[in-house]
Amino acid sequence: MLSLLYFILFITVFISGMALLRSGLYNLSADSFKLRVAEYADTPLKGLLSGIIVTALLHSSSAVMVITIGLISAGILTFSQSIGIILGANIGTTFTVEFITFNIDFLIVPLAVIGSLMILISRKNTRYAGTIFLGIAAVFAAMRGFAFLAGPLTDLPLVQAGLLMMNSSHFWSVLAGTALTAVIQSSTALTGIVMGFLEGDILTLEAGIAAMLGANIGTCITAYLASVGAGREARLTAFAHIWLNVLGVAVFYPFIHVFAVIAPLTAAAPEVQLAHASVIFNVLSSLLVFPFATRFGSMILFIHGRHKKD
Repeated sequence: MLSLLYFILFITVFISGMALLRSGLYNLSADSFKLRVAEYADTPLKGLLSGIIVTALLHSSSAVMVITIGLISAGILTFSQSIGIILGANIGTTFTVEFITFNIDFLIVPLAVIGSLMILISRKNTRYAGTIFLGIAAVFAAMRGFAFLAGPLTDLPLVQAGLLMMNSSHFWSVLAGTALTAVIQSSTALTGIVMGFLEGDILTLEAGIAAMLGANIGTCITAYLASVGAGREARLTAFAHIWLNVLGVAVFYPFIHVFAVIAPLTAAAPEVQLAHASVIFNVLSSLLVFPFATRFGSMILFIHGRHKKD
């Protein structure tokens, strides 16, 4: 039971670290991210590129989706302009997954100490930089915690049964990834947890890839909740985000074994293999839809736009 409490603590530390990192990066920006997104989303290609860049900088596709929905609700962006941003956000979020695979354990304590001291300084930019350092330290400390607790957690009957189901069924792995991500509202945190289990040789790579696919569906809950009461076009954007990820997972689901064969060719460590598999999935699923972005938007309008009034 103590291991479970520590596990919940590390999840909290990871999500808090991501929030600190995102806040520091956002506040250090010379111009508003919102204005950048609005300015560079007038075509699908520009929307795609802005979605990639802003998501990579903020380390959160959910944050970009919430910003996009807010801009649509304010009448600054339209639903059609959001399609490119959604596609770009799915690609941009892979930068974060790759980022957390870096081995900077020796910097965790120095970054935490330096970041804490910088936050105490009155100069704004120094405080924001300190927030970034502290956030990075928290994220990587939590990652070490996930790896350390992977073994002890398997002694819990419920966790043991869940992992057994995930290792024996791609469907259950996708479902687990979807449900857990919807609860913690962070696909990166879920991927970090899975990486810990992979590092501890407790989950198979196929189960990890399936859980990663599920995380792409579960992360849609944040945008959907943000769209509630935000107007018709904002709801359409949330539905587009859901459809894109669900269809992407449905297309790639039969090829999980192929992913598991290809991934080891890209790296030696299983957690890094998972990160590379995430890049392949998100890039391919977005680029496959991109040429049909306008038609994809029309499909969302056809399914969810008719007879829907604010």
